[in-house]
Amino acid sequence: MSHPADTPSIPLAPEILRNATLPDGRRADVHLAGGRVTAVVDRPAMVDRPAMVDGPATVDGPGAGRGPDAAPGTGTGTGTGTGTVDVGGALVLPALVDGHAHLDKTLLGAPWQPHPASATLRDHIANERALRATTAVPVADRATALANRMVSLGTGHVRSHVDIDPDVRLDGLHALVEVREKFRDRLGIQLVAFPQSGVVSAPGVADLLDAALAEGADLIGGLDPAGFDGDVDGQLDIVFGLAERHGAGIDIHLHDGGETGSAQLRAIAERTAALGLNGKVAVSHAFALGDVDGPELDRTAAALAAADVTIMTNGPRHSMPPVLRLREHGVRVFAGSDNIRDTWWPYGTADMLERATIIGLQDDLMTDEELHVAASLVTDEAAAALGLADYGIAPGCRADLVVVAAGSVPEAVAAHPRRLLVLHDGRVVGPAPEADYPAFAVPGDGIPTTEEKR
Repeated sequence: MSHPADTPSIPLAPEILRNATLPDGRRADVHLAGGRVTAVVDRPAMVDRPAMVDGPATVDGPGAGRGPDAAPGTGTGTGTGTGTVDVGGALVLPALVDGHAHLDKTLLGAPWQPHPASATLRDHIANERALRATTAVPVADRATALANRMVSLGTGHVRSHVDIDPDVRLDGLHALVEVREKFRDRLGIQLVAFPQSGVVSAPGVADLLDAALAEGADLIGGLDPAGFDGDVDGQLDIVFGLAERHGAGIDIHLHDGGETGSAQLRAIAERTAALGLNGKVAVSHAFALGDVDGPELDRTAAALAAADVTIMTNGPRHSMPPVLRLREHGVRVFAGSDNIRDTWWPYGTADMLERATIIGLQDDLMTDEELHVAASLVTDEAAAALGLADYGIAPGCRADLVVVAAGSVPEAVAAHPRRLLVLHDGRVVGPAPEADYPAFAVPGDGIPTTEEKR
């Protein structure tokens, strides 16, 4: 199947994805209507016929053309056709899910910024605050550039933390609420009110978090209750209190390592169970799980599993939570990209299959079965952690799908494959041609906004 940008006959809302390879290896036709999967019909075994994932797409049905004014990657345009798309044996996955991002922090679309040296968490925060005051490209434009890239690479849902602190107050939240509305037909966006400068130690932040939950944030976050605020009970009292008041979920950044970190994980699990928030609380990073000894890990994992507290990892270069061992305990682990080209981290592509690769390499996931686990961190497990309803490839599920130039899930994790087709709510939204990505910005030149480029 060729790139949609090169195949103007791809319908805007396909009725059938024919000859698809499903995640479990079956070959099937996936029927779509009204933004939903309506049927998955197995095809006869394909004998001695390789998957033609780079061959031309075959499109049947009246009015299949998307129209000359269709805009690949946006889900808009004059094309209204439906029809059958033969994907030639390519792998069809449910939409990728990015369980942890920072849309407000990215510098994508702005001139390249040299990465500032930072020895501590507080150094990172100070560096970011300084750059935030001088960056010419607005938050909404940078977030839009990153969201467009996510869509093009097959991400259908993302949980983004957004800074809430005494300097930026709710400005970043308001910008991302607008971006969320702009992308509602292409990308589901959850917003976490994130106290980047602390909760107890930053005057007024508790009130700002309360206001953020009233003005568009879906969840409340936290930051290193011991290591940053120096008051575990004080921070958790505020975070869990606001979650209970607003009926919101929780997603706490926890970088604290060792037994200091594991003790906080158990404290979070205890409060989760006490308030009946099972399944609604996540801890991001949880580095302690990667550096405590076996008995301490087992004790902490048992507490997390009992309270259904989930763990997000981005595959860090140190203190990686042990994915397989946590899963053995019944702890749900999911993945997120975390920082993408910002003051915290100069790297990042927004490709969640690449993130699965990174996690697999960091955690020594090598067998086909383990590569399936890596893929689940950016699909099923992440969807469950985010509470996404009707996710998957089965009748009744949302038609949020990505067609990948691979013949199997393990190959998709290992091979950095192209995205051939991206659907959201049954409509083609990507991938975008390269021209649809933000133009690089030259320092000193005028920097076009995303809207200007469109």
